[in-house]
Amino acid sequence: MMEFSLFNLMGFRARKTAVGDILADTVALVKHAEERGFDAAWFAEHHFSNYCICPSPLMMVSYCAGITSHIQLGPAVIVVPLYQRVRLLEEIGMAAGLCGGRFQLGIGSGYQPFEFDRFGIDLDQSKYELDEFIQLMDEAYASETFTFDGRFTSLPETSISTRPPEMPPIWIAGDSEATHRLAARRGYTPIITGRGSGPDYLGEMRARIDSSYVAEGFSAAGHPLGILRFACVTESVSETEAYLENVRYQLRLAGALRNRGEAMSQGMMVEAAIPGELSLEELAKNLPVGDAETVAERLHADIKAAGASHVMLNIQAGASTMAQARRTIDAFSSDIRPAIERALN
Repeated sequence: MMEFSLFNLMGFRARKTAVGDILADTVALVKHAEERGFDAAWFAEHHFSNYCICPSPLMMVSYCAGITSHIQLGPAVIVVPLYQRVRLLEEIGMAAGLCGGRFQLGIGSGYQPFEFDRFGIDLDQSKYELDEFIQLMDEAYASETFTFDGRFTSLPETSISTRPPEMPPIWIAGDSEATHRLAARRGYTPIITGRGSGPDYLGEMRARIDSSYVAEGFSAAGHPLGILRFACVTESVSETEAYLENVRYQLRLAGALRNRGEAMSQGMMVEAAIPGELSLEELAKNLPVGDAETVAERLHADIKAAGASHVMLNIQAGASTMAQARRTIDAFSSDIRPAIERALN
């Protein structure tokens, strides 16, 4: 069964935007998404810029667990190398307990040198650190006490007092073959971002993921996959163009942070074009943005191309509005999701 969720990046574009307003808006959208039948809500993690103001997705998960009743909640994703590992195990267990069976765990190795430099952590070691954390988590959650002797963490006999009664579903973000093979070996659900690309790119990524499953001794077909897509229901050509310009802004910030191209001015990232970036016309062609019928058709094409089992909808981008987000959530519930489900059946 297809699942659809709300992805919360929690960034801003207008200088002097109040953090309290972003937090309040995010909480309101999660509650609204639950009321409209969304399956899950996810919270990103990033640091030190207006690209994303959420340094602790587990804190957002824990808060939202207390104001919702049935929607699944999870970080997408915890940047594991930025944490003291044993404390992270405790905090994951606590968040899972607060969610009462609704917790989903998204993990990743990170990709932004800007963040790693400021934590004094070597990005080049991040994938090895994630691999070891997974081993540590397995041992820590499997029994009441454990010891561990790894490259990055060594522990005498230790007990995780918040150890969850069972391992939560685990999702792993990344575009590399190593990440996809890890997902295959461990039975995790991979998450890929389409960025501003269309179904062709998603199909190519699916083929690469299937190859990773085959390389690990599994069949190529039928494995779960989460895809992250910008999406917005708009009411005019000018509104569509404005939203796509906000998407381009978001993509430019992400690209700069990925490639050490960031420039800051009084705590705000300075927007700059990225070599090889997609044009606004290409974004308009690729993304599920427009009226409800257009959004449904394009999301259906994305799902088919990727063989996706779960779609994370990144509705807010740059300076897009709460009114747009609420409208999109409402239209998704009343028109878009039913149309997609009919087309898939």
